[in-house]
Amino acid sequence: MKFSPIISAKELQEILNQENIIIVDAGSGGNSYDNYLEKHLENALYVDLSKDLAEVPEDAKNGGRHPLPSLEKFAKVLQNLGINRNSHLIICDNKNSTNAAPRFWWMLKSVGIENVQVLDGGLQSAESEGLKLSNEITKPKKSAEKLDLKNWKLPLVDIDFIEKNSENPDFKIIDVRDKDRYDGKTEPIDKIAGHIPDAENIPFTENMNEDGTLKKPELIREKYQKEFQNISTENIAIHCGSGVTACNTLLALDYAGLEIPNLYVGSWSEWSRNNKKMATNI
Repeated sequence: MKFSPIISAKELQEILNQENIIIVDAGSGGNSYDNYLEKHLENALYVDLSKDLAEVPEDAKNGGRHPLPSLEKFAKVLQNLGINRNSHLIICDNKNSTNAAPRFWWMLKSVGIENVQVLDGGLQSAESEGLKLSNEITKPKKSAEKLDLKNWKLPLVDIDFIEKNSENPDFKIIDVRDKDRYDGKTEPIDKIAGHIPDAENIPFTENMNEDGTLKKPELIREKYQKEFQNISTENIAIHCGSGVTACNTLLALDYAGLEIPNLYVGSWSEWSRNNKKMATNI
């Protein structure tokens, strides 16, 4: 059985009692653990974007603000959460389904764990549907299976590849940050404002409804088939500020039944610190 990458709060309510379900609250931001302690889905474990889903460098010049962790570190994170290859993972984000949850989804899929779903609309959707919440810390059951992770299976590209192809008409680079950041009018996180030359801006928010749920898959598919035209998936790279919200677009594409393109994890946070060509629309 192939799982949809998205599950609604109503659908989750119907399967909560299944034995192999593991719910994970994916937190990001300085107060994410406090948010988890305040309320989360009952029995939800916690993973932290910066501590568990990234290897934050001293200088974001080296891989960006949220480079992927080593496979050894990620294997330990999964084992400590009690996750094995037969687990059915439900990932809940406290920011709708826009941030750490899609990143965790991408990482799990990329190491070959297939039964992974992101809760559509995140915690607020679960709460509005009446799912039981808790403020108790859930203790994980350590997995007996030691995962031997060999490589990231979903496609990745690095800064050198992006530089080589940034002005290649046969290659499409998609920047999913909001338009003002892309245009160079503002930059709240990284040191320099602007975008990679010839990158196209398709904000990840265009994948979403106002309530934080993803748009219907047929609408997403129609949009991106038009955007990508005849360019093959292997010639498309998606990036954002630090390789996190880019995964929202990758999730949306998978939900729409399209192939998952390349992820440029270093994203603008790496590019803008390495004396590369930059562009603005000011």
